[in-house]
Amino acid sequence: MDPIEKRTIAKVSRRLVPFLMLCYFVAYLDRVNVGFAALTMNKALGISATAYGFGAGIFFFSYFIFEVPSNLALERFGARVWIARIMLSWGILSGAMALVTGEYSFYLVRVLLGAAEAGFFPGIIFYLTLWFPGTYRARIIGWFMAAIPLSSVLGFPVSGIILNLDGGWGLAGWQWLFIIEAAPALILAGVVFFYLTDRPADARWLEPDERAWLARRLSAEAQQKEDVHGLNVRQALTNPKVLALSLVYFGAVATNYGIAFWLPQIVKGFGLTNVQTGFVSAIPYIVGTVGMVLWSRRSDEKLERKLHAAVPFLIAAVGIAGSTLVDNPVLKMAALSFGAFGVFAVLPVFWTFPTAFLSGAAAAAGIAVINSVGNLAGFFGPFIMGWLKDFTGNFASGLWAIAACALMGMVIVLLLRHDTTLEEAPRSARPAE
Repeated sequence: MDPIEKRTIAKVSRRLVPFLMLCYFVAYLDRVNVGFAALTMNKALGISATAYGFGAGIFFFSYFIFEVPSNLALERFGARVWIARIMLSWGILSGAMALVTGEYSFYLVRVLLGAAEAGFFPGIIFYLTLWFPGTYRARIIGWFMAAIPLSSVLGFPVSGIILNLDGGWGLAGWQWLFIIEAAPALILAGVVFFYLTDRPADARWLEPDERAWLARRLSAEAQQKEDVHGLNVRQALTNPKVLALSLVYFGAVATNYGIAFWLPQIVKGFGLTNVQTGFVSAIPYIVGTVGMVLWSRRSDEKLERKLHAAVPFLIAAVGIAGSTLVDNPVLKMAALSFGAFGVFAVLPVFWTFPTAFLSGAAAAAGIAVINSVGNLAGFFGPFIMGWLKDFTGNFASGLWAIAACALMGMVIVLLLRHDTTLEEAPRSARPAE
């Protein structure tokens, strides 16, 4: 590796990755803390398992509708302004969850929250393509997305403690949960506006030779994608590979959220207190964090994507389905933790697929389409779990359903053609100064 490459990537990584991880940590916690609030909120408001699953998942309908417009707005106005706007609006609405009084107000605020947050995740994925060459992308996305399991590792125990604030200032514990966990988003909205840099050309914190190297490398990579695929926004929106990747991501998201929104209730069924439930629920996410970071690094080192996506899907399906075959709490958590390795290991590797052949505005649009269609599974996963729970009286059927979604993702990945040379070739490119 050239010294300038090593120096530049290290600087960009230190500057952007920890901060973006923090932002996504807060975003994901605000999205799924409803799973912990449900331990007391559902009974207090008379919300059934089906109604809860519907309300938890309806977030993703408005998220789907506003995803592509939001990502195109980010490409036009820049990450600094647009991500700050997103964080401010979702912070306000996340706190407003404390005001719900029944299932219909629950549905309403979840819909508004989905519209507010639309564009954040695919916006960051697109933003990272503006700063990191393809050969670094899986590990960088892996570190960024490690915020998902970390938000549960740290957030679940904290949420369990907050639930015990029941009665403070006349508010229930679940109301305090939404209010306290919304505050960081409001604070970070202002920090984002002043801290983020839209593009490498504006990065005064890089030396001139570092900015020039990064611009050349990314320009060569973008040009190669254009030469091979040359997709515009309209073509990206209807490209068969983009649509196939949307189905793959549907399988990944259904698996992820099917577990995330219901795991606290599964663990609570072991006869634990709220605080104990918080700590035990964090265990699969610790395993998932390790899987996400190590597996994405291995994928970059091997520059191999298909098997590094297909194998975790298989692990997820086996672990989740296997958890239904045992009643012992320790064995059940071991199976769910095994499945969590697969659930989270696949995510950063998956996002190297679209970023390998999309660039510019087409990348912004294509990534948003994949994320928005895929995230419709954020409705399907929780809802099917809730409906089957009411219908059968247990979680087993729902867990089998989301395991099937993981298998669907695996099959499509294995059928897709993927050219990793589009990630590697620009390494030696030397465009004119």
